[in-house]
Amino acid sequence: MKLSTKCRCGIRILIDLADHYDQGPEQVSRISNRQNISVKYLEQLIRPLKKAELIESIRGPKGGHVLSKKPNEITIGQIARILDYQDKPEDCYCNEDKCFSVDICRLRQSWQKAANVFYNELDQTTIAELIGECCK
Repeated sequence: MKLSTKCRCGIRILIDLADHYDQGPEQVSRISNRQNISVKYLEQLIRPLKKAELIESIRGPKGGHVLSKKPNEITIGQIARILDYQDKPEDCYCNEDKCFSVDICRLRQSWQKAANVFYNELDQTTIAELIGECCK
């Protein structure tokens, strides 16, 4: 189990917004510079996070992006499910596109259990906790 680059970058975006939580909207260019993520890629990642109502966009010359929820209400598990959902059995590397024995696969159930443990652990960690750990 691992988190994709897409998911890790999404987590970094939310951490960045949490670092500036009560300071008003953050512009994409500023987040991009601080996190060393291209503006184009950052915008691609923000879309699903907005759709999931973790980020809100504010228009205008002083606009940008803010968290829609408090940092202690956003878990790493939520972000992973939005950007990198891998715990469905059909996402197992034993799926029919990649494995000729998907119908008789004995690993599938174990893979599902491992994914559940992985995501349950991610559900226990909030953005607020990461900020506390990063800022001490």
